[in-house]
Amino acid sequence: MFKRIFQMPKKSFFLLGPRGTGKSTWFRTQTFDLVIDLLKSRTRLELERNPSHLHALTAPIASGGWVLIDEVQKIPALLDEVHSIYEERGINFALTGSSARKLKRSGVNLLAGRALNFSFFPLVYPEYGDAIPLMDRVEWGTLPLVVDQMEHRADTLETYVDNYLRQELVEEGIVRNLEPFTRFLQVAALMNAQILNVENIARDAQVKRPTVDKYFEVLIDTLIGYRLPAYQPGLKTKEVAHPKFYFFDPGVARAAAGLVREPLDRSQLGFQLETFILNEVRAYNEYSRRKRDLYHYALSGGRDIDLIIQLEKKTTSKSDRVVAIEFKLKNKWDSGWTKQLEEFRAWKGASSVEKLIGVYTGEQRLKIGNVEVFPVDGFLKALHSGEIY
Repeated sequence: MFKRIFQMPKKSFFLLGPRGTGKSTWFRTQTFDLVIDLLKSRTRLELERNPSHLHALTAPIASGGWVLIDEVQKIPALLDEVHSIYEERGINFALTGSSARKLKRSGVNLLAGRALNFSFFPLVYPEYGDAIPLMDRVEWGTLPLVVDQMEHRADTLETYVDNYLRQELVEEGIVRNLEPFTRFLQVAALMNAQILNVENIARDAQVKRPTVDKYFEVLIDTLIGYRLPAYQPGLKTKEVAHPKFYFFDPGVARAAAGLVREPLDRSQLGFQLETFILNEVRAYNEYSRRKRDLYHYALSGGRDIDLIIQLEKKTTSKSDRVVAIEFKLKNKWDSGWTKQLEEFRAWKGASSVEKLIGVYTGEQRLKIGNVEVFPVDGFLKALHSGEIY
């Protein structure tokens, strides 16, 4: 249904992204001399027993040809063979996966500098445009398998979370005892888009603190979630140091929290909106190769700014430069939000703050003082066209 904007690189690369984001579908639109799908048990068993068999499989391919290995994390030992074949014969490899955990522990650094690293995301604004109503995206996310059959979205998301638990974690041996992890996952999802308090999550999930730390690393390594670090420029003495934690898709966060059969209240919808927009920014940051550092900024007592984009890093001779963005699930922009952004600019210094931006669910684009205010889709259009940064 939707043309993906990710462009095929010109040299060997890793493409990592959660299951269901459409990696395999995208690859079917590309041309390869050989496709090796490690989800197929016969192929996987053959190469598990003898990874060097990859040399025989690629023997007919000329230098400069392309080989796709789908779900390469299933057999990390293949990376040694890939390295050897690339060096000896100049064959390019496209290596895909839905988990970085095994790769991190199994010699992926052998390919450093020889294979580019890319991430793949659910559908983003340039791909779906006006085809999906805003609140559907906010409440249900933009996984292709959800968007493709919206009438079955609750069932699809519940099945997605169940299959993720079973296939990615249990079958891979990442989590040995599913019951405490299931409790943790629900609590973590209920705290999605909020400042991370591991002690509270451990207490609510009835899981030990060190185990909760491990479980968060599992979510990050399997690409289901990520931490947004705190921005601490030292403007105020009570700056929050804890990161926020987000799921990679608001629909998956809702399903993991067990809320696909429940109407979401205003507070939950606000966190869903924040998750949705932030993931669009992450996707743009990756696909455009801007690769800017992203943060949140908060002061003790509840005042915060949802997103800080660091355009330039601080050096010994100059301050860093940032864009500060606030997201609001409101149809009318409040002057108090403008004041909060303006205060941040005053604390940090006007020359260090490139832009102040508000994003809301209203319809008009506004300019209030130094703050540019965008409707959500207007912001996404400006983002992906390079207008924001």
